[in-house]
Amino acid sequence: MDHFFASDADDGTDGDDELANVPAAPLRQDKPRHLALFSRIPVTLTLEVASVEISLAELINVGSDSVIELDKLAGEPLDVKVNGVLFGSAEVVVVNDKYALRLIDFNNQQLAELVQ
Repeated sequence: MDHFFASDADDGTDGDDELANVPAAPLRQDKPRHLALFSRIPVTLTLEVASVEISLAELINVGSDSVIELDKLAGEPLDVKVNGVLFGSAEVVVVNDKYALRLIDFNNQQLAELVQ
């Protein structure tokens, strides 16, 4: 039996006195054990610059020199998505002549909740 659970044994007590003396379990700061099972599953991390909704008629008229205005200002943090779900924001940086992300905000807790 896991030591975090108490059961009322058939010893004639209601268990309340025993539970009053049991120390509270510490909050877990480490990763849940089952998270290790998911750690090797590949996910797609996407940086979304911006989006815009246009009509199909407007899209049909787009040419190779067309300019389409987007919904974000230059310099605003960009959306970071994991498998299409928003998890945070980042800015683009260059590392070894390649684009990279500097995370500004990232919701690891939400990722952990996905595997529980």
